[in-house]
Amino acid sequence: MLLLLLGLARVMRPVEQRAQAALSAAQSDLALSQIEGTLGQGIILAVLGGFRTILADFSWIRLNAAWEQKAHGELDALIRLVTTLEPDSVYFWINSARMLAYDVPHWRIDAAGGASVLSATQQREIVEEQAQHAFALLARARQFHPLDSKLHLEVAQIYLIRLQDHAAAGEWFLQASQLPAAPYYAARRHADLLQLQGLNQQAYLFLKQLHQKLPDEDPYAQKNIVLERIQQLEASMQLPAGLR
Repeated sequence: MLLLLLGLARVMRPVEQRAQAALSAAQSDLALSQIEGTLGQGIILAVLGGFRTILADFSWIRLNAAWEQKAHGELDALIRLVTTLEPDSVYFWINSARMLAYDVPHWRIDAAGGASVLSATQQREIVEEQAQHAFALLARARQFHPLDSKLHLEVAQIYLIRLQDHAAAGEWFLQASQLPAAPYYAARRHADLLQLQGLNQQAYLFLKQLHQKLPDEDPYAQKNIVLERIQQLEASMQLPAGLR
């Protein structure tokens, strides 16, 4: 066993030296992509083996410390590190995306002098830029979890809350609703956003199809609520009684 350990240490010494060189060069704002460029992600994960989860948890704690300190550069690097070490954790992906989309824009705007210095257009550009970073992260997450509706829902919420883009948000709610084990509300939100865009006819047809598919016995499906919305649309569209 001792000989094996000594042999492994001898083999890994060049890899360790290359890793140390990459770490020293980048200092505190190290992006994981620099390590990956030096070693390759596959080597990193293979070397860490069963320690990946432990290291990811410790890195997540450090990430939250960076979040509390509003350390933007360090936060980006740690998000990359955590999601590379533990890509199976949807929690890491979603909460990292929320930090990028909701928190970092405020930090950047405040650091630039706030609303008194930046115009509404400049602030909007920062919000949109950070939303795109979050979208890119969630796109990587979907490579590991293509059927997890929570990732699609997170994109929809960012479009809705941060960008006020009802069309894009509605499309992502629709995509989420079509995935296995998706929550029932995703389809209803799609219909709501169609109505907000003035697309009542599309919302009406969609809700009628949805109502036919919903189970009668599941209270979470809220089939009666969907029926009420159909009837409200029929009334607002003044459909003849025979067509309702």
